[in-house]
Amino acid sequence: MDLENQKRVKELTETHGAENIIVILGAAEGEASGIAAETVTAGDPTFAGPLTEVPLGLRVYHICEEEVKSNVDAATYDEQVGMMEMVLNLEEIASEMKSIREQFTKY
Repeated sequence: MDLENQKRVKELTETHGAENIIVILGAAEGEASGIAAETVTAGDPTFAGPLTEVPLGLRVYHICEEEVKSNVDAATYDEQVGMMEMVLNLEEIASEMKSIREQFTKY
């Protein structure tokens, strides 16, 4: 997760409260999704950004996880994500996201 997005997430969390924030990711690989998820839950693992040592504990999901997909208009989802979904390793991504949530999510 780039430094600007880390800053935005931190500011939104400070403004609205961590219990009111859900982060939706869309990285194409499980590892990349996991790093971004860890950043908004446990703090920046690269120790380079505004979330370094800031464990926000936010709820975080990937756009392709059923918990998110089932809450999005099907036509919009298909138009915006459908093609990408066909080439992703969905099991790997879901496993990575679940692991991060179980370890670090507070809400």
